[in-house]
Amino acid sequence: MSNTPWQTDIDFDKHGKQTGFIRLPYSEHDDAWGVLPVPIAVISNGDGPTVILEGGNHGDEYEGPIVLGEIIRDLDPGRVNGRLIIVPAINLPAVKAGMRVSPIDGLNFNRTFPGDPLGSTTLQLSSLVHDALFPLADAFVDLHSGGSSLSIIPSAIIEPSDDPALAGKIQAAVAAFDAPMTVVISNRGDPRTSTASAVRAGLVTVGTEMAGAGTVTPEAVKICRTGVHNLLSHFGVVESDAANEGNDAPRTFYELGSKAHHLSEDEGVFEPLHTLGTNVRAGQKAGRVHFLSDPRRAPKDIVFETDGILYGLRHPGRVRAGNCCVVVASPSQPS
Repeated sequence: MSNTPWQTDIDFDKHGKQTGFIRLPYSEHDDAWGVLPVPIAVISNGDGPTVILEGGNHGDEYEGPIVLGEIIRDLDPGRVNGRLIIVPAINLPAVKAGMRVSPIDGLNFNRTFPGDPLGSTTLQLSSLVHDALFPLADAFVDLHSGGSSLSIIPSAIIEPSDDPALAGKIQAAVAAFDAPMTVVISNRGDPRTSTASAVRAGLVTVGTEMAGAGTVTPEAVKICRTGVHNLLSHFGVVESDAANEGNDAPRTFYELGSKAHHLSEDEGVFEPLHTLGTNVRAGQKAGRVHFLSDPRRAPKDIVFETDGILYGLRHPGRVRAGNCCVVVASPSQPS
């Protein structure tokens, strides 16, 4: 990692288990020469592939960091054939604050790739992943949840790729995760996400969305834990463990199309009219925005614009104009 502003004692070529930190320079008001210590572990043995496991992309999404912490503590390097680079809290300032965005610079880590090694803290973090970690790896697993603002059906995510061979590998890996749902998500075509950048770098990339609402649920943790172990077996890095049984739910394929996200046009309180997993049709009422400070004003309806399954619901009741209230996943097959 020469010619970069970060430092680490981790030797990425050494076999065994190493735990430590990548230290980014961070000079704030009360610490002239401080650092931001981002936790990292490398578990290496044999000559198999390298897989990056990332959690804490957003600081209010918890299942991924919990599962990655378990792997760091419990996995015997003797079971590994290859190398795991595990970063359970990559966006450390946001993780410590329990926020989607960094409290330091207000940036969303997952909209800053490829980053800037001499930029603000969040830009340095995305540059670290893009410039230093991606070149070491064959595969990238980015564990997300719905965060504080959304409840989402636990699912594995396909990031689209224009390379047919890579797309096939991604689809096989996402299928191996074995989540209750599989959803193609391009984040409205935004190229600045970690998964979009990993695909451009040629990595077999798997994303997740594990429940959310700023909470931790036993079901979502179990799906995440089992899915990660399934992936490590699929990649050939860790032998399958008979104790980690796959999810028995039938696999379904969906996508978030151009009409998936339903937004509020007003400031008020959102009342959903359906629960997650409900089959919905275009033209149905999805919910209503109420105006509590003016009871004379009738609620404003939000109407489904597409057929599909109710995949995501806003968690806080209060909304502003432009807030996403409802997400509909439409039946699809990955191309």
